[in-house]
Amino acid sequence: MANQNNNKGGQQQDVNQLLKVRREKLQNLQEAGKDPFQITKYNVTHHSSDVKELYNAHEAEILGDRKAPDVEGLDDAAKREVINNDYNERREIMDAKPIEVSIAGRMMFKRVMGKASFCNIQDLKGNIQVYVARDNVGEDSYADFKKSDIGDIYGVKGFAFRTKTGEISIHAEEITLLSKSLQILPEKFHGLTDTDTRYRQRYVDLIMNQESKEVFIKRSQILKEIRNFLAGRDFMEVETPMLVSNAGGAAARPFETHYNALNEDVKLRISLELYLKRLIVGGLERVYEIGRVFRNEGVDTRHNPEFTLMELYQAYTDYEGMMELTESMFRYLAEKVCGSTKISYNGVEIDLGKPFARMTMIDAIKKYAGVDFDQVPDDAAAKKLADEHHIEYEERHKKGDIVNLFFEEYCEKELIQPTFIMDHPIEISPLTKKKPSDPTKVERFELFCNTWEMCNAYSELNDPIDQRERFAAQDANAAAGDDEAEHTDEDFLNALEIGMPPTGGIGYGIDRLVMLLTDSQAIRDVLLFPTMKSIGGVKAENGVSSKPSEEVKAEPEKIDFSNVKIEPLFEEEVDFDTFSKSDFRAVKVKECVAVPKSKKLLQFTLDDGTGTDRTILSGIHAYYEPEELVGKTLIAITNLPPRKMMGIESCGMLLSAVNNLKDSEDEELHLLMVDDRIPAGAKLY
Repeated sequence: MANQNNNKGGQQQDVNQLLKVRREKLQNLQEAGKDPFQITKYNVTHHSSDVKELYNAHEAEILGDRKAPDVEGLDDAAKREVINNDYNERREIMDAKPIEVSIAGRMMFKRVMGKASFCNIQDLKGNIQVYVARDNVGEDSYADFKKSDIGDIYGVKGFAFRTKTGEISIHAEEITLLSKSLQILPEKFHGLTDTDTRYRQRYVDLIMNQESKEVFIKRSQILKEIRNFLAGRDFMEVETPMLVSNAGGAAARPFETHYNALNEDVKLRISLELYLKRLIVGGLERVYEIGRVFRNEGVDTRHNPEFTLMELYQAYTDYEGMMELTESMFRYLAEKVCGSTKISYNGVEIDLGKPFARMTMIDAIKKYAGVDFDQVPDDAAAKKLADEHHIEYEERHKKGDIVNLFFEEYCEKELIQPTFIMDHPIEISPLTKKKPSDPTKVERFELFCNTWEMCNAYSELNDPIDQRERFAAQDANAAAGDDEAEHTDEDFLNALEIGMPPTGGIGYGIDRLVMLLTDSQAIRDVLLFPTMKSIGGVKAENGVSSKPSEEVKAEPEKIDFSNVKIEPLFEEEVDFDTFSKSDFRAVKVKECVAVPKSKKLLQFTLDDGTGTDRTILSGIHAYYEPEELVGKTLIAITNLPPRKMMGIESCGMLLSAVNNLKDSEDEELHLLMVDDRIPAGAKLY
């Protein structure tokens, strides 16, 4: 252990020395009047990929009819001579009409060879090799170049050529240091693989991982094509407030803040809907907005508290019109961005070219769960069915809520190919028109693809009397404890009373769409700067620390255990035989995410020492955020029979201590965390 610590100390010392050397190099340049940070601009004429395309085209035009030399029957030495002569002749012809270029970018590789060297310059569109010779750039410039570091940013002027190995390169005639890198990039062979560092230091991720850069270039293209598509249908792009007094339009908990100038509490918007509908009332018949919205909820592979939403509203159409528009838009985006209507996500082909399937929510449940809710008479019967199918619900839930819970449990996971799920229960759709043929349902659809909800759309409710009644029901839900319920918006009701035409509307998350079209596995992979817990800002009250496990406090922390009680399972005497059969193991948290649709459950992916990942669900989201727990060593009972929760099999139980809070009926849970030096799979005795 001491040797390991000494090695770490030595590595840190080496890094510090390298950083010191870089600063000394900068100081020497500054003292010599060559401070790169004094340079304010550089004339860039081409990017790396432009140079390669131009040279290939130029070469094809000049040397297109020239055949490769015939070396049949020659010995190796003669072959080399013939090939070398041919190369020299080609170079002479090409160099007589050179392509002069000026590029700039970050140096990612350097090989110094006496009077001539090679380096690799990376820019927005790729990278290109540069040949730097002392005789061409001058002795002083070459001497400075030899002292350069990986990560330095250079401007290069010269002409394009092809090396003997066939690589298109730039023959430098002038090379200028534009910015000195004072930090050390990750080692190129291994790259930047640590996901936490990739998300926190996206700038380094973009430098080291070309795939990551391509995702964000494609994201920009997706946004551009959405705007192009909607412009082709005469939609107007607008902007609406982010800070609002009433955060409506969705079922979500808002962030709250305060206007100092107005001395008023306000909320960050959770949706774009209600203001865009006001514009429909005002006569702007086709409007859309692409904007950030904020929901004070959990973080997992598909959810981020702030995300980008696209919502559009079109007067004089309904949800059937919105289905046509949605299907056309998704097909258009796939063709423009991916080059084909057939895309692949995680190895599964998804065909956006075929007509999208259509199914009512009731029919989907009938197909995948074998339950026909059209035959269920009332709330009590629906709750009885939920009990029989082990589906958790809240006392305030009605039949429509139970229908939605059944759909989430049985149907979502089956919807791989694009499918419109239509005609939702009225209880879960407070802003949607009733179906004239069945007032218990509404004219609403969600597009599902790859098991994900991709889009939500309505025939918008424009009856102000009906809307007031729906708001009142939402107010009642809020009073009953639903912190995601909407609240009555009097100004919006006033707008509806002015009169809103029949209108169709759509909303979808840009981030999830980008995940689908770029085959990205987590929402953080498509957000340039995803929400991350501050380093050192974890929930200290639950004993989670960001400090390395080697750090030991001089004095142990004093903890009040006076209110801690043992898990009720062990409150009474347990016979030794029963206890001895429980397999208590140390497990390490490889991944932890919030379970969709659940406020309590976290899903753990655990290393239990067997080589096969173990999944355990635990209802502790109120006390921990998922990212706090990754890498921690916990204790689990690993030989319990699997139990299905929210459609996910939980194989075991994580152990927690229960702390009854003083002067309160509430309690809190503390996961049992042990020393990280205990290996995964270690058995407790």
